[in-house]
Amino acid sequence: MNIQLFLSDRIRHALIMAGAPDDSDAQLHPSTKAQFGDYQANGVMSAAKKQRIPPRELAERVLEHLDLSDIAKKVEIAGPGFINIFLNEQWISQEIEAVFIGPKLGLTPVTPQRIVIDYSAPNVAKEMHVGHLRSTIIGDAMARTLSFLGHHVIRANHIGDWGTQFGMLIAYLEKIQHHHALEMVLSDLEHFYREAKKHYDEDEIFAQRARDYVVKLQSGDPYCREMWRKLVDITMTQNHLSYERLKVTLTPEDMMGESLYNDMLPNIVEDLIAKGVAVKDQGSVLVFLEEYQNKIGEPMGVVIQKKDGGYLYATTDIACVKYRCETLKADRILYYIDSRQNQHLAQVWTIARLAGYVPESVSLEHHMFGMMLGKDGKPFKTRTGGTVKLSDLLDEAVERAGQLIRGKNPDLNETDLNNLIQAVAIGAVKYADLSKNRTTDYIFDWDRMLSFEGNTAPYIQYAYSRVTSLFKKSGLDEKKIMSPVIIQEEKERSLAIRLLQFEEMISTVARDGTPHLMCSYLYDLATRFSIFYEHCPILNAKNEQIRQSRLKLAWLTAKTLKLGLENLGIETVERM
Repeated sequence: MNIQLFLSDRIRHALIMAGAPDDSDAQLHPSTKAQFGDYQANGVMSAAKKQRIPPRELAERVLEHLDLSDIAKKVEIAGPGFINIFLNEQWISQEIEAVFIGPKLGLTPVTPQRIVIDYSAPNVAKEMHVGHLRSTIIGDAMARTLSFLGHHVIRANHIGDWGTQFGMLIAYLEKIQHHHALEMVLSDLEHFYREAKKHYDEDEIFAQRARDYVVKLQSGDPYCREMWRKLVDITMTQNHLSYERLKVTLTPEDMMGESLYNDMLPNIVEDLIAKGVAVKDQGSVLVFLEEYQNKIGEPMGVVIQKKDGGYLYATTDIACVKYRCETLKADRILYYIDSRQNQHLAQVWTIARLAGYVPESVSLEHHMFGMMLGKDGKPFKTRTGGTVKLSDLLDEAVERAGQLIRGKNPDLNETDLNNLIQAVAIGAVKYADLSKNRTTDYIFDWDRMLSFEGNTAPYIQYAYSRVTSLFKKSGLDEKKIMSPVIIQEEKERSLAIRLLQFEEMISTVARDGTPHLMCSYLYDLATRFSIFYEHCPILNAKNEQIRQSRLKLAWLTAKTLKLGLENLGIETVERM
């Protein structure tokens, strides 16, 4: 059960019955302090302001219409009009039982949607660097979460596999007579790309040849298409090695490059002109948007076709969203792209809706994110000031984790030790990013991310292994725990309520694209379990009934931690 949603509906109904406006919101949230109950509703304050009556007076009327006897042991008015709700221990126990026996921790089934998630988007002919990390792991966490909840998720790896850079590369490979592209590795391509760019900028004859190759490529020339395919394959083969290391669920079948939409572009331009959305202006084709104005207050013109007939990113992205809506039948489309692309996407979506390609029922969402910064507050770089390659970052994480873990686990065999090091290292890198609000920049700190204390992956992984160790000592598995949960101690109560809040947390993450909230939840759950473990004897409980009750809470904690981390794309370990 989503407790927050359940209580919010009840309170909203009581507000309306008490005379508040129909659009009143309960403004319910978990209480921050025990004296304020388990949940607190603040919606009376704003509703009373609209009605111009004292908030406490409205709160008293609300309580007359609010029946929570099936879930709460006490409901009280606090301060000027806050409503505090104290959950009933018997109800908590019953709900824990439902979670214990139910699939997916008893989550309420969702109405499935088709959701397209655009994430990662590496560059062709370049190795992935740290700048690709946030899009890749945040997008993948959301793909995992939405799939887990029961939605049909379509992963879209939108790579830039079309355009001038390919004409440059093909022209340069021809210049150096390097036709055996399959023998190349990605580092060769990066070198060739730099040299090709230099020739393109300095040699007009070379530049013209490169532009000619772009035209040939877009026209379907067999040689150009063959070379293009090899360049893309070399790049993506290397990228998928990074995906495998990161435990990212993207596959080669999820690649949807710009080339996919190339054949759609001429028809889209013609259609936009025919519908009066676009106009011809001095040889180019533009869409003038009233919503976006230039410095002198005139509608901004978005170019969708240049004078020479070439298309722009805007044209491709209009085709892209049209394809996702009409062909993939998306109900919701999420873009995990950095914040600098916000206006570009907004303009593209405005045009797509004006043209009727995307109905209002389809949700278009830009889940933007900030940058990874070094301790100096500047974009994270190597010591020499260069871009940090993703593979190098992961190598260093494994090396640092190995130094921490090897000495603490001298009796582990080499295979198990290496698996543990990989799980901790990769988990630490991902969690350090995922635990930060995606809309903000964050400081990359090796020492903090690999710490076994605080809000880190190793801390939560250790909490999970602690429970598995407890069960090994108990000699029981969860199927043999027959006694119901008994809530007697405050520490039991606190842990049980937090376990029951998993559904409302994962629902919020799925709605808003905010995996950092799941990180905060898992950290808080692990902390509450640690306090419970210290104050409530489990294996040495005073009787078998309490022993099994506490083992049930411990098992649910481990199950919740594991599912939460899996939805973030982070592995758990049995021993740590």
